[in-house]
Amino acid sequence: MKISGTIPPTQDFLDRLRAVIRRKHYSIRTEQAYVDWVRRFLAFQAPLPPERLAEPEISAFLTHLAVREKVAASTQNQALNALVFFFRNVLQKSLDAPFQLVRAKRPLRLPTVLSKEEVHRVLRGLSGEHLLMAQLLYGSGLRLMEVLRLRVKDVDFDQHMILVHDGKGFKDRVTMLPDQLIAPLQAHLEIVRQMHAADLGRGLGSVYLPYALERKYPGAALDWKWQYVFPSDRLSADPRTGIVGRHHIDESGLQKEVRRAARAAGIQKPVGCHTFRHSFATHLLEGGYDIRTVQELLGHKDVKTTMIYTHILHRGGMCVRSPLDGVPPPKAQS
Repeated sequence: MKISGTIPPTQDFLDRLRAVIRRKHYSIRTEQAYVDWVRRFLAFQAPLPPERLAEPEISAFLTHLAVREKVAASTQNQALNALVFFFRNVLQKSLDAPFQLVRAKRPLRLPTVLSKEEVHRVLRGLSGEHLLMAQLLYGSGLRLMEVLRLRVKDVDFDQHMILVHDGKGFKDRVTMLPDQLIAPLQAHLEIVRQMHAADLGRGLGSVYLPYALERKYPGAALDWKWQYVFPSDRLSADPRTGIVGRHHIDESGLQKEVRRAARAAGIQKPVGCHTFRHSFATHLLEGGYDIRTVQELLGHKDVKTTMIYTHILHRGGMCVRSPLDGVPPPKAQS
């Protein structure tokens, strides 16, 4: 392929990668991650041109990540996915041979789970929309980005349920809307509606639509039902289209508030937004719900992923009573 002299060859391949990703309607975060991994890979293999790269070069790069940079297994897998996508969709090369690489170790850790009392202590330290989002994380078992990407149309107050579109693995699912969140969420949406009306009055009010729906449904980007439930307090330009609108709020604000509330509650566990989802699953199993139901609510593809929460249910080591508890405590020496 002939490359223009005014465009660096690597940049040309990255631009082609972006074009394919957008044509396949991948999220902006996936685009950013894939482009970054391919950029690092091409720099690692320089000065070899991309057309001469194949499985051995991929294996060498992934081994470098595991051995030298000591990345986590999930990070190495993300890099592998990005490179496979690049080779198949941009370089038009099939990758049939097995990769000979050093795999990053995947630590077998149980998720951090809060007790119900600890959950409420953390929630008491939050307020406003941060409290409402945290309650959805725990009360509906949503992931952080699933909460942030909720659209008005996804909340069904009559059926007391939330529709999660394009969750992890591009899967849709249904989960419950807690009764006690209906009134606060309706009040919150009324404020959002007023803000949206003000945006429309200024000739703005557009929102990002997935899968080129703006072409299929002209004007839908201005429609109330497509607006984010938790919009940003400031307008911004879409990095792909340049259209000024109101995106969802940034996740860092809620992450910081949850960590602050956990510290203020005196909880000596590593608490993050995903801890609420772990606690949601564990507390449902504690309440007697069957694991298949919990699997569907969480959106797990394999029940084995959900099974990890059953290990947390076994209080005190498989419910075995310690032999020390059958021995009278020693008397204090005078």
